[in-house]
Amino acid sequence: MSEKIKKVIQGQYQLEENVEYVLKDKDGKVKKLFTENCLGQALLKFFRKLVLHPIDEQGQVKPGLLNYLAAYGLRLQFVTGSWGNSRLVKNLVTNAGFAGVASRINGAGAEAAFTYIALGTGTTAANAADTALETEIATGGGERANATASRVTTTVTNDTAQLVYTFTFTSGFAITESGVLNDASTGTLLCRQVFSAVNVVSTDQLQVTWKIKAS
Repeated sequence: MSEKIKKVIQGQYQLEENVEYVLKDKDGKVKKLFTENCLGQALLKFFRKLVLHPIDEQGQVKPGLLNYLAAYGLRLQFVTGSWGNSRLVKNLVTNAGFAGVASRINGAGAEAAFTYIALGTGTTAANAADTALETEIATGGGERANATASRVTTTVTNDTAQLVYTFTFTSGFAITESGVLNDASTGTLLCRQVFSAVNVVSTDQLQVTWKIKAS
């Protein structure tokens, strides 16, 4: 397969801004989230090259300015991004994910359906070779969950697979990554994203909506 054709095929599954995050407190009030622009994203990548692991084993940002910047980036309203009621994040489909999609199309390989959403605290940039989240959350209400799956319409009827799940936390975390898999504990990683930290505390609810368009 030529590189040109390969890039076209991969582009069909790498939709921009196809995952939405909405954070609410225990009373259902929306908590603002920061979405970086191109400058904000570039600065976040720079800081994360300086500090590889700004979040500790308990899912909290480590003390120190550089750790803070590597976790959150530089949040300047209208300069590096903006605050809003939700956050939209670009998607990356892994190599294993492409193979899983091919398996689901014709049954060869017998991949299970991709219906599980996982959250984590890893900050290493998403890569097509990824097979798991860097640091998946397994406690405190952030455990991997079987989402509600459906088909929705983006361009033509039912052309988009959608997963929706609302996590209710019993502990606090600085969440920096998310992914879609096809098993409750292991499974194949279809997609992975890494982003600036979303802070959650006990009783917070985070609704995650993944959309993957087939085109």
